[in-house]
Amino acid sequence: MTIRPSTEEDWQILKSIRLAALLDSPSAFGLSHAIAAAYSELQWRDRASNKTQPQFLLALEHDIAVGLIGDTINPDHEYNLIAMWVRPEYRGSGIAARLVDAVKARALAKGYKRVVLSVSPDNLPAANFYRRQGFIFLSEWETLNSHPGIDVQKMEWQATP
Repeated sequence: MTIRPSTEEDWQILKSIRLAALLDSPSAFGLSHAIAAAYSELQWRDRASNKTQPQFLLALEHDIAVGLIGDTINPDHEYNLIAMWVRPEYRGSGIAARLVDAVKARALAKGYKRVVLSVSPDNLPAANFYRRQGFIFLSEWETLNSHPGIDVQKMEWQATP
């Protein structure tokens, strides 16, 4: 298993796994499948090359993407974990924890001591997973852009000194 940043040459791999994630868990992401499916090849190439925010990491097994995670600096200048997803047949294998650890390491390497994310507290598998990764809920809420009827709560992880 390899976890690495996507490159422009990975654009079709990124497109495939991102669209699979949006189909599998549409209410877990701030982006809809319809919008992402309409992206041009150039837009996918830009996303895969990390020329735009967010930046994506792929979990690859034999050149097949089995997991995905993104990171970005949000408008509040916080290091934000987004778009985390693992193919159903690989869940419970430790890939998700490795993806989150990779984002934590990237945050620390860039001088950030804190990582934030947003999750629906009703999504118990995700919320419990993030708790096991050291994230705690904050009293900050926002509406999910792709599903205005869903409110998500911010969680944070802080590096220990």
